[in-house]
Order: sequence, then C-alpha cells, then structure tokens
Amino acid sequence: MTRIELEDLVIRYGDTTAVNGVSFTVGRGEHLTLLGPSGCGKTTTLRAIAGLEQPTSGSIRIDGQPMFDAAARKNVPAEQRGVSMVFQSYAVWPHMSVFDNVAYGLKVRKQSRADVAANVDRALGLVQMKHLADRAASKLSGGQQQRVALARAIAFSPTVVLFDEPLSNLDAKLRAEMRVELRDLQRRLDITSVYVTHDQEEALAISDRVIVMNVGSVEQIGTPEEIYNRPLSRFVADFVGSANILTGRLTGTDTFEAEGGAQLRINGATAARDGVGEVAVRTAYIDLVARPGDNQLLGTVRQRMFHGDFVQYIVECACGRLIVRRPPTNLLEEGAPVTLSFSPDHTVLLRGQGA
Repeated sequence: MTRIELEDLVIRYGDTTAVNGVSFTVGRGEHLTLLGPSGCGKTTTLRAIAGLEQPTSGSIRIDGQPMFDAAARKNVPAEQRGVSMVFQSYAVWPHMSVFDNVAYGLKVRKQSRADVAANVDRALGLVQMKHLADRAASKLSGGQQQRVALARAIAFSPTVVLFDEPLSNLDAKLRAEMRVELRDLQRRLDITSVYVTHDQEEALAISDRVIVMNVGSVEQIGTPEEIYNRPLSRFVADFVGSANILTGRLTGTDTFEAEGGAQLRINGATAARDGVGEVAVRTAYIDLVARPGDNQLLGTVRQRMFHGDFVQYIVECACGRLIVRRPPTNLLEEGAPVTLSFSPDHTVLLRGQGA
C-alpha cells in the first residue's frame, strides 16, 4: 500500500527550477533513497514532503490525504503532517540532557508525564542510549548525538521519517556502523522512510529502492541491484559505482561495435539513434583472464594502483583506456599484456540523450 505519493512536483525559486516534474510513490514500510549530486533537488524534494518548502505546482499525499495540492490551493502545515525529520546537523540542543532532547517533541504534543517517560524510554532503548539518558548532550560524541536525533524522531511514532544526509558529519568507520544500525532499526519498526544522500555506496547499502536525481529531475528509479546492474543513462552509470563507457554503434539486436572495431555482445539492445550508442561495463565485472563465451579485448596494463580492498588497473585497448578493479591477489605488472573478459549480461546499452 502507498504511504507517500508525489505527482508532477515542481519547485521554483524565481527563474530557477530546483525540482522539475518529480513523481514517485513510497510504499508502507519502504526505505526509499533520493540519490544525486549537490544541487540536484533531492533535499528540496524531501523538505517539500515535510512541509518546510512550498512547491510551485503538483501534489503530495500521505496515506491518501492531500498535504499539498496546487490545484486545490491546499498546503497542510508541517506540524500537522505526521512526519518526523532527522537533519544533517543533528539539531540536538546542547543545554539539554539526552532525555530532555528526546522528550521535547512529546511535551510539545502535550503528552502526559507518564507517556513522555514511557515513549522516551522506548525510543532510547531502540537506539541503545538508555544508559545515557541523564547525560548532557554537549558531552556526547557525534555518533551518540546522531542516535539522540534519531530517538527524538521516532519517539512519537510518526507516520513517516525523513532523513536529510544524517550520516555525512560522521567519520567513515562510524558511518558504516550507523548504516547497519539504521537499516536494522527501520526493519524492526517497519517505518516508512525517505532518505537523502549524495553517497552512492550508502544509498545502495540501505535502500529498498533508489531514485537517482539530476538537475531537478528523476533519471532512474529501481532497486539498488537494478540501478547498479542496469543503468539507463550515462549519468546513472557514471554517478552510481564505477563504469567504463564505450562508444560505438549497434550492428544487430544484441551486437555492438565499439570504437576500434571490437565486436561485443550486449544485454537487451533497444533502438539507438542512427545506430550510434554507448554501452557501460562496470569496472568490478571485468576479469583479466579470458573466459569462454565472454566479450574479450586485448590490452596492456598502463597503470596499477593499490586501494587496499582492491587493485585498480588502467588498461589500454583498441577502444580506449578501461578501468578494471580486481582483488589484491596475483598482481599484474605495468606493461603486461592482458585479455579483458566480461559477460555480455554486464554489457549494458545506455539510453541516448533525450531518449
């Protein structure tokens, strides 16, 4: 069942269009992520759902009820939408204790003292912070402050929780730990959530579905696996993960001739303008040994870079320079001849501009 529904949402600031005709739905209990670079409109869209931005046109519905409808001139105030928001800056009040920070929203809603105590205790328990209830917020680490912000957001059992890049101020190790905790909490509570980030690794790790946005519009909607393995456009292939883009032309329903003359079999060709097109091959899906039945390219290793968990090779081929990422075993020397091998299933035709 649909919990949130956006239809043809447009948000303008003067002559600048920040969000341009965005439409999507979020199911009950679903964790949806808006992913894109800075300035793509993802945070503006999130703030419109929360009621913190007023759209120019379109509509927003939560549980079937209109929260914003330009045609009907309806705009429900933020405090009446039944949503909660976790901000990038945490917005934790340093002069208050952990308990009082979490209790603030409950007291504003005029809950009884007993209900406030019970709901704060429940929320702090969910984020493993009950033992710090009396500590001053100013004495907390960044990760602990983030947990307090999350506890405050879920304390009054909101219909929807909105996350605006909540982990961006944490160090890399803590971010990875908090991703696991957020995902686990979201599943246990079965909350509906919309999450904004520019970090593609984060989006792929924690989401049921991902919406990739670019210059105010939706580029692609799909599961993390669909976004990664079946990018529709050059932007998605290039922004999400690491991919090689090969230019050439379609020569059949499932064949592609790359620049330099290499003949490749591809996954599910669709029409390309004048036969000209591009295919994407993920750097992680290329082997450096020939495998029967795969697309194969002869090349030479021009550069090798060690990244810890993987080694990145830059390989010179007839169709240009390709990036290959492999486990840090059986290292190849620079200058070594290699045969690149990758499955036709991982050779994905991209949609042309304007298609």
